[in-house]
Amino acid sequence: MATGTATGKARCSICEKEKSTLRCEGCSQAFCYEHVADHRQQLSNQFDGIEINRDVLRLILTDQIREAEKYPLIQQIDKWEHDSINIIKRTAEEAKQQLIKLTATHFTDIEVKLNKLTNQLRESRREDDFVETDLYQWNDELKKLKEQLDKPPNIVVRQDAIPFVNKLCIGISAQLYIPTIDINTKWIRNGVVVCGGNGSGTRFDQLDGPYSLFIDDDDNECMYIADHDNHRIVKWKNGSAGGQVVAGGNKQGDRHNQLSNPKDVIIDKETDSLIICDYGNKRVVQWPLQDGTRGKIIISDIACYGIVMDNNGHIYVSDYIKHEVKRWKMGETEGIVVAGGNGEGNRLDQLNNPTYIFVDKDQSVYVSDESNHRVMKWMKDAKQGIVVAGNHGRGNKLKQLSNPSGVVVDQSGTVYVADYKNDRIMRWFKETPLGDIVVGGRGWGNTANQFNGPRKLLFDRQGNLYVVDYWNNRVQKFYIFSNTNI
Repeated sequence: MATGTATGKARCSICEKEKSTLRCEGCSQAFCYEHVADHRQQLSNQFDGIEINRDVLRLILTDQIREAEKYPLIQQIDKWEHDSINIIKRTAEEAKQQLIKLTATHFTDIEVKLNKLTNQLRESRREDDFVETDLYQWNDELKKLKEQLDKPPNIVVRQDAIPFVNKLCIGISAQLYIPTIDINTKWIRNGVVVCGGNGSGTRFDQLDGPYSLFIDDDDNECMYIADHDNHRIVKWKNGSAGGQVVAGGNKQGDRHNQLSNPKDVIIDKETDSLIICDYGNKRVVQWPLQDGTRGKIIISDIACYGIVMDNNGHIYVSDYIKHEVKRWKMGETEGIVVAGGNGEGNRLDQLNNPTYIFVDKDQSVYVSDESNHRVMKWMKDAKQGIVVAGNHGRGNKLKQLSNPSGVVVDQSGTVYVADYKNDRIMRWFKETPLGDIVVGGRGWGNTANQFNGPRKLLFDRQGNLYVVDYWNNRVQKFYIFSNTNI
């Protein structure tokens, strides 16, 4: 405890008598000379309590370090090892060591912080130099360390789509998901309606002009749909009969609890919130996932159409009117142009009404350049883009696109595009002049193998394809076909 400051005559906080007192620098209360020692003892007792809580936390940490090899994801690896018999045993052991190493990193981070706190406590105890604010701070740090310890490390185990045996890859779960799809992969041509499909409307089982979809793999493949013409974001659990409004839904408007023609939506895991392209209001808003009743504007004056987030927490937003894509760091007011930005046009350094975007692990930006009927790739810090699909004018030939919308790129560089006006999903293998039809391409319609204006496409972690079917007011799921001989 720090030395108090003499205050002369004042009322003691303990005996409430007016005496010569000392004022505690921590709590600013006055204590007479008879009771200042009692206050010191109270602080010392609280200090003891912090040290006890520190020791308990260390015991828990030690136990969890000792039990690290029993981490639940190890069981997943063990099952994979058993199912694949002897051929994968060596790979399984390698994966276990990677997982234990990542888990150990999680514990080490906590241990380093705990050791730092311990040194502070020892120094303060030795110098007998601490006040209430110090105790509050140390208690708060212990609580944060306990919360960090209680929260499992954000690690995922995924299987690469390699024929015969899928090699395990261990890594930290990230915002950015790059699908791994084999070059020979095909999908069943008939889709299954997983959202909407009950005509246009505002009922819980209906959509009205859906534009986009985001799949949350951490919540049983829960889907979030930008229900464009209903001015709302709908949460739809896989297999459920209807959805739940989680943002907007209060008619079209520009109040903080309203949206106007939202075109895209993603989840920011760090803040547990939705990031929404509120196109009609020319803004990007952040909306809490838990009991969120209103959004917060994070980017203003932008005709935002598509949005993605990379592993560094940067968000990328396409501006449909300014013909550019910008990268924003959360909390900053100015973005950096990463694609286009040289006015409307069809040069390699220009865009013409960019819609949806995709960012790979190297921070290359893929843009659906709608009115140029092409998809462009802009590598990090590039001054101009590279055409990776289309660019042969509007049309329905295999080398053409017609108003491309959603775009996804897999680990091998294959580009998948929602060919909006051609009612088909196309893919372009890397450095090939022609695309091929993945699903659709049978003219517009509402049967299981047709689209009427596909907007957005996504893959889940099993390789199944999801397509937002705008005019049919539905989302269709196309299951991956395990046998390539269709």
